[in-house]
Amino acid sequence: QVQLVESGGGLVQVGGSLRLSCAASGSIFSDNVMGWYRQAPGKQRELVARIIPNGSTNYADSVKGRFTISRDNAKNIVHLLMDSLKPEDTAVYYCNAVHIMDAQHPNLGIWGQGTQVTVSS
Repeated sequence: QVQLVESGGGLVQVGGSLRLSCAASGSIFSDNVMGWYRQAPGKQRELVARIIPNGSTNYADSVKGRFTISRDNAKNIVHLLMDSLKPEDTAVYYCNAVHIMDAQHPNLGIWGQGTQVTVSS
């Protein structure tokens, strides 16, 4: 069974950086869109960034220029480098893998357990 395991969350000060990693068991990368989503208390889960198999990316407007998503298909890992962090980036961050044919429906894919990111001012 394919699983996603996130790591790299934690507490960081405003302006700091964190790198999240998502390791996938099984060979799912070749046909899957890999995405990072986040959910803050009292808010809906939202897309942060995603990367399709050919390496193309898209980002939420709120993180453009600050966050970078990348994937290592050989190692089945996707990273999210977060720079210039702000208090509003505080949330639980979830990794998602969904087949490219279902790219607009992440809930049809697989979710990781989430990792907490807290940005203190």
